Amino acid sequence: MSEESNNPEVGGIAVDRLRSLIERIERLEEEKAAIASDIRDIFAEAKSAGFDVKIMKAVMKLRKMNAADRDEQEFLLETYRKALDI
Repeated sequence: MSEESNNPEVGGIAVDRLRSLIERIERLEEEKAAIASDIRDIFAEAKSAGFDVKIMKAVMKLRKMNAADRDEQEFLLETYRKALDI
């Protein structure tokens, strides 16, 4: 047996570990694509039911924010609207 088959390293890189990490990432990327497709399907369903998808996404963004950040954003939005007479 050669020394390389006993020590799977190339240039100081553990080949098996690198391959394992890349394969795990690739599987997760595939899962992510499948989930993104499912989300698109749900938005299409919402749109066909008469919901405004753009507003749904805005609501989802607001739900992710904490109350203080949301209040600050609403205050700034109202201030800018008043400044621009909108």
